[in-house]
Amino acid sequence: MNKNDLGSVSFFDIDEDNSGQRIDNWLKRELKQVPTSYIYRILRKGEVRVNKKRIKPEYKLQAGDVLRLPPIRIDEDKSKTFTVGDKIKKLVEESIIFEDKALIVLNKPSGLAVHGGSGLNFGAIEALRILRPELKQLELVHRLDRDTSGCLLIAKKRSVLRNLHEQLRTKKVDKRYWALVSGAWPSKLKVVEKPLYKNSLESGERVVRVDAKLGKPSETRFKILRKLKGATLVEAFPVTGRTHQIRVHAQASGYPIALDDKYGDADFDIKMKAVGVNRLFLHAASITFIHPQTEQKLRLEAPIAPHLKQAIEALVEKN
Repeated sequence: MNKNDLGSVSFFDIDEDNSGQRIDNWLKRELKQVPTSYIYRILRKGEVRVNKKRIKPEYKLQAGDVLRLPPIRIDEDKSKTFTVGDKIKKLVEESIIFEDKALIVLNKPSGLAVHGGSGLNFGAIEALRILRPELKQLELVHRLDRDTSGCLLIAKKRSVLRNLHEQLRTKKVDKRYWALVSGAWPSKLKVVEKPLYKNSLESGERVVRVDAKLGKPSETRFKILRKLKGATLVEAFPVTGRTHQIRVHAQASGYPIALDDKYGDADFDIKMKAVGVNRLFLHAASITFIHPQTEQKLRLEAPIAPHLKQAIEALVEKN
């Protein structure tokens, strides 16, 4: 997209190659010279329209959509390409646990956002685009919270992205998380079904709560992995994919996750910090799906951070 074409209202027809992409990702790729914060601002204000309607940043483009962009002013000083430091590049490169011609799978570190926005110039996907400049169609398949670590899928081709999105929609992707929760998780509590309502504050922060009237149906299945002193290591399988689902379902059941700054328990956090937990203890430990090209079932595992593993062992020793 030529920046000289951005001074007036612009219309774009979305074809099959571009379908299935989130609108914010499409804009960030096509408007590389425009600051990410500006892109989210025009989305939030409803200045970007699809088929004459306001849309949210997570809207997925469909073939046949007509996209309208407002006139966009470019501040030359602010439009310079951002740089990603060598430390972040090395971190992302070392986080790759699988790569072939179709996709990349990261063991995303806690604290690294999946993409830029909300004051962040870059995230994992932007860093990967710099590391792999020859790959022009790199796109996130799904998201993880910034403080959640573990398996993150990135598609190298639009066809792969569409295939994996369809697998997600039809619940053919199996994602398993590990979480360290407060107290003794009951062995009988295997399924949590509580409707969740997402409220976005003016600051852009998202807060989710259980709400029987406004909430969307949500289901998480839990399994005890290890009973510890004052805590339990559980496996969580989100049947639905709501924002902060595992975190809120654990908290609403009376067993908040360690170091959860939104839904956690301060007293429990103090005890967990004493054994070395210094971040949200939620980790996307494995992901299973059908490879879009080979059609073989692929199961990938992301090792947990060494200091979290040591914390678990410390709790066992004190038992």
